[in-house]
Order: sequence, then C-alpha cells, then structure tokens
Amino acid sequence: MATTTTQDLRRQIGQLLILGFDGVTMDSKLKTMLATLQPSGVILFARNIQNAEQTWELLRECQAAVSTPMFLCVDMEGGTVDRLKNVIAPAPAAQAVFQTDNRKLFRMHGNIIGLEARALGFNTDFAPVLDLGLEPSRPVLTSRTVSPDPADVVRYAHEFLSGLKAAGVLGCGKHFPGLGEASLDSHKDLPVVNKSLRQMQAHDLEPYRALHRQLPFVMVAHAAYPEVTKNNLPASLSRKWMQEILRKKIGYKGLIISDDLEMGGVLAAGSIEEVAVGTLRAGADMFLVCHNDELVWRSYDAVLREAERDRRFATQISLAAARVMAVKKRSAGLRSFPARPKEKVVKTLRKIMTNFAHVIEGGGE
Repeated sequence: MATTTTQDLRRQIGQLLILGFDGVTMDSKLKTMLATLQPSGVILFARNIQNAEQTWELLRECQAAVSTPMFLCVDMEGGTVDRLKNVIAPAPAAQAVFQTDNRKLFRMHGNIIGLEARALGFNTDFAPVLDLGLEPSRPVLTSRTVSPDPADVVRYAHEFLSGLKAAGVLGCGKHFPGLGEASLDSHKDLPVVNKSLRQMQAHDLEPYRALHRQLPFVMVAHAAYPEVTKNNLPASLSRKWMQEILRKKIGYKGLIISDDLEMGGVLAAGSIEEVAVGTLRAGADMFLVCHNDELVWRSYDAVLREAERDRRFATQISLAAARVMAVKKRSAGLRSFPARPKEKVVKTLRKIMTNFAHVIEGGGE
C-alpha cells in the first residue's frame, strides 16, 4: 500500500476547502494563499463584486492561480440574498416567485439567476433554500423560504435546480436538516430545534429525500437537534446527521458541505481548528471559511496536522477529496470559463431580470 505523503495530503485537503476573502482585485496576498493552499473553490460576496467585468476578471484570476478546476461560488437566492442586484438587477425572492404557483416561473427564476451567475464566471450557486417557512424562523429567514409545506418546497426547488442546471450552474440544498423551527440566527448564535427524528422525517427532511438525486451539494446547518443527537452539537459537527441520516437513510451521494465555519453557531462548539477537523470527522466532504484569511490558514493547517497524526482521518480526507474530484469531472460548467461579459450581454440580462421581476410583482400574470 502506497504511503500518503504530506504533499498528497496538502493537495487532498485543498480539495475540501472553499474560501472567501476581502477585496475586489487579485493582490499578492490572495495570490499566495490560492497558490499555496490550492483550494477547491472560492466564494464571492457583495464586498467582492463591483461590476460584471471586474467580477469576471477576479474569478478568472482565482482560477488561474489554482491547478484544478474550481467551484466558483456565490449565494444567489433572490430577495434578501442577492449578490448581483447592483450589477445586473434585483432578483425576486423565492417566496414571491412561489406565490405565483407557476412551475414555469419557478424554473425561470433558477435559469435567469444561473445565466447571470454564469455570465460573470460563477459555476456554483448555494441555492435554493429548502428550509420550511415556519413561524419560529420567520423573523430570521423572512422571504427566503417558500412555504411551510414540504411538498411546496419540493415543487419550487425541483424547478429552480433544473433552471440552474440548464444554465451550467450547480445548485445546493440548504440548510440540512432544516432551520424552519430555528428562532435564532446561526450567524451569531447556535439555534436549538426541539423536534424528534420522526417529526423531522415527516416534515423538514422531506425536501432532501425527494431531491437527493438532484442536489450536487447539501449544506449542513449550524443548529442543534438534541432530541435526535442527544447532545447540543450542531448538525455540522454531527456524524448522526451527516453519515447515518443524510448518507445512509436518505441515500444522498453528492457533496456534503458545512456552512461557513466562521459563524457563531458553530464556533460556540470550539475553535476554528476544532470545528474544521470536527466537521470532516463527522462526515462533511467540504467546509467553508468565508471571510478571515487567518482563519482560512488556521483551519487548513489544523486539518493537515490531524491527518498527519491520524491515519484513519487521513483516509477519510482522501475519500472525500476523491468524491469532490469526481463531481468536478462530471460537471460541464467547471471544464471551461465563459467569455468576458460584453456590455450588451449585461444589458440583456438586466432587461430579462427586470421583466421577470415585474411579472412576479404582478402575481405571475
């Protein structure tokens, strides 16, 4: 059996990391981080996005610094989570689109968002939200959820994902196993959801069961479900949720990714080093560190040290990296980078999204 070298481990661990950063251009600090860590992907936020050409150039330079195809990611749901609203045009919220009760418009929502993202260089959209629109989470999730009924969520998400795929963009179901009953914002605190597994299976888990073959990614929440796990660890650190329920019971074969490890909901359980190792041990294939470059380095180094110390963990890292690379090889949107977006293309997309928003405002008429 071949010995895994430190160089092999570094390459494999890079495939498990998607990172965020500050700034709107490539600088020496970012270039060094990308060239050294060789991450699986990057995620841009509003702070990184000024205009279409600048965004495209930044993504192109990120890809050029890394030797393997990257997941070039954005959060584009529409409504309150819309990173491209100032570059193209505001996209309507999922809830407003669902209220038209028109499957063609559900698909158009995903497709137009996908076309926008793809034109600017993105190939991965961390959407749609599969959380149920229940009363406890309404102040936090607002119009990001479509309905309290899981069958409605499935109808909308199936079409949205199909629209994204037609545009060459990968989608992601979030936030597993469900934040519908969570009254706290996991960016700041650890929500605690007191539901039994039977209750979760009948409601919150239904979208994942119905869509598990259609989801390239599933993002796991930083929320605790003590009636299921018998502890207060977030799902993002729970082997029971990721391995026993998502993998074995639901049969999910795509990529499991933790939500941003800089969020308060998971850092309540440990340091960035501890939660980076912990989420992978529990069954995540990938993890996000979205803001602070020091925390990016610290999380990466912690995973490397643990893999060098623990052969079983190193094997787990190797298998996760192989799953990531298999998805990359199957994903057409990662094999090529789009042409520089011309002003005419941007204007056309702006017109399409504006017209779509007007249709949604009119109730789909």
